[in-house]
Amino acid sequence: MQVSSLNEVKIYSLSCGKSLPEWLSDRKKRALQKKDVDVRRRIELIQDFEMPTVCTTIKVSKDGQYILATGTYKPRVRCYDTYQLSLKFERCLDSEVLTFEILSDDYSKIVFLHNDRYIEFHSQSGFYYKTRIPKFGRDFSYHYPSCDLYFVGARENNVCDINSVHGLFATGTIEGRVECWDPRMRNRVGVLDCALRSVTADSEINSLPTISALKFNGALTMAVGTSTGQVLLYDLRSDKPLLVKDHQYGLPIKSVHFQDSLDVILSADSRIIKMWNKNSGKIFTSLEPEHDLNDVCLYPNSGMLLTANETPKMGIYYIPVLGPAPRWCSFLDNLTEELEENPESTVYDDYKFVTKKDLENLGLTHLIGSPFLRAYMHGFFMDIRLYHKVKLMVNPFAYEEYRKDKIRQKIEETRAQRVQLKKLPKVNKELALKLIEEEEEKQKSAWKKKVKSLPNILTDDRFKVMFENPDFQVDEESEEFRLLNPLVSKISEKRKKKLRLLEEQELREKEEEEELEGKASDAESSESSDDEKGWVEEVRKQRRLLQQEEKVKRQQQLKEDQQTVLKPQFYEIKAGEEFRSFKDSATKQKLMNKTLEDRLKLEAKNGTLNVSDTTVGSKQLTFTLKRSEQQKKQQEAEKLHRQERKKLRRSAGHLRCRPRRGRPFH
Repeated sequence: MQVSSLNEVKIYSLSCGKSLPEWLSDRKKRALQKKDVDVRRRIELIQDFEMPTVCTTIKVSKDGQYILATGTYKPRVRCYDTYQLSLKFERCLDSEVLTFEILSDDYSKIVFLHNDRYIEFHSQSGFYYKTRIPKFGRDFSYHYPSCDLYFVGARENNVCDINSVHGLFATGTIEGRVECWDPRMRNRVGVLDCALRSVTADSEINSLPTISALKFNGALTMAVGTSTGQVLLYDLRSDKPLLVKDHQYGLPIKSVHFQDSLDVILSADSRIIKMWNKNSGKIFTSLEPEHDLNDVCLYPNSGMLLTANETPKMGIYYIPVLGPAPRWCSFLDNLTEELEENPESTVYDDYKFVTKKDLENLGLTHLIGSPFLRAYMHGFFMDIRLYHKVKLMVNPFAYEEYRKDKIRQKIEETRAQRVQLKKLPKVNKELALKLIEEEEEKQKSAWKKKVKSLPNILTDDRFKVMFENPDFQVDEESEEFRLLNPLVSKISEKRKKKLRLLEEQELREKEEEEELEGKASDAESSESSDDEKGWVEEVRKQRRLLQQEEKVKRQQQLKEDQQTVLKPQFYEIKAGEEFRSFKDSATKQKLMNKTLEDRLKLEAKNGTLNVSDTTVGSKQLTFTLKRSEQQKKQQEAEKLHRQERKKLRRSAGHLRCRPRRGRPFH
């Protein structure tokens, strides 16, 4: 039993303990109770008080003896006998139940509204009658004086209710209005505009409020719940609400109940059940279950609450302040009196507990010491409306990030149940897959032969750049790769299929697993031997393909040259150059615009380039420099100049060294 307290109001949760599987034997259940303390201390008020998957609606019969609940899956209704504290019967249905009504004092007459437009009547023995309505129904009410059923459906109305005192029929529309009808006149007698009245100064509304809950109390009081989280309390004699209570969560109100002994109204959305005074609107207490709520039922003349949740287990809560325990579980009063002496933690309604680190993240540290923060233990309590506003301003995409993280976690959980494939790097995936397969084969052989295996390239840090940098990606379409690896075996084809499977799983994130059908190792070895035999033929085939591709490229280049239209161009003579003719300059310009491959071919044609294949498969290029005419003339002029200088030196030396006969020089 879990106990919580708000505004000094104790709330006891009677369904928080662990539930035992139905298929366990009594002996195993007793053994489990001896070992597990939580199982031993749990209180199982009603045996098997749960649904297989989800409980949608829950109600109590007028005599208080039977509790009926509907849920999935499969769609069913279960009836529990409170006198026996166990399941009385269970009936499976054809479709899910939106809501149901107990027409008799016990379970002998029940009407079910299904989500496929069918209305199903059940008697004490079981199924009795079935009919279909023209529109998809959303709610219905039973008029006891005339024994008529009033259904409201899609496109206009969401909920309805009939006043038990004067029989006024009221329905809530999607336009935020409440229309009141008199069954005796069959005419509309009044309209209330609740959408306009629900907007207050403190409320933030982003859409048109629609009516999601409706409940009468006495002859003149009516409570209306909206889809934006407001509860409006009306007196039928006025078109203005007496009170507007905001849940501050922005979720649709699912149910409203009146507790007359304390003048308290119980309103519930999918997250919280709030109990507040109907005269002042002051909060009395609140209850926030662990799972989302679908329906709430207040047991008559008691302080017990029954909830239908988005979980197999249905909730049972006991609040002694609201009233005594029902007669069939009167021992709860004695049990709760013993627990009242134990101190419990206090929870503040409409407040959010934050730590100092949370305030730093929100930028609200300057509010420490102000009335906006209330110090409590190692943190502070702040108004939940202020917290939501600041949170939205700091990170407006917090909900989307939270939603994406949850979706990512669900995907990872489903992936963990699949066949785990190898995680490959972004670069050279096929090479990495090949190395992984070779490493697995080496490990198998090393395990058989008990030989220590060598380290793999993938685990070596010296080669990690090869699988990270895109510049090291192997180009399988290149000429060198196709000539060195001419044989595309079936093993490589199988590897490519695995790669495609990995890419589909990473990009599309499919839930379905696509398994590849492989062959035995003997078949693969025979195929590899056949591939080795046809290596020469594959090399020749690749060479022919390369020649055909080269021929196609030349034809395309020739077509492009023929289609080009020549336009007049102007040329500028650079300093130090001699102009000869337009033909030489045009030829030189064309030569400079050509690619290296075309220039090499032209030089090979002129005899200045010699290309030859080597024994290892590469190519050898030999260049011969060719002198221009200007350089030749300059070299010939320099040669003639050198010859003339030699002659002058020889003649001058001959005159200087020859003596004069007869007389000496003076």
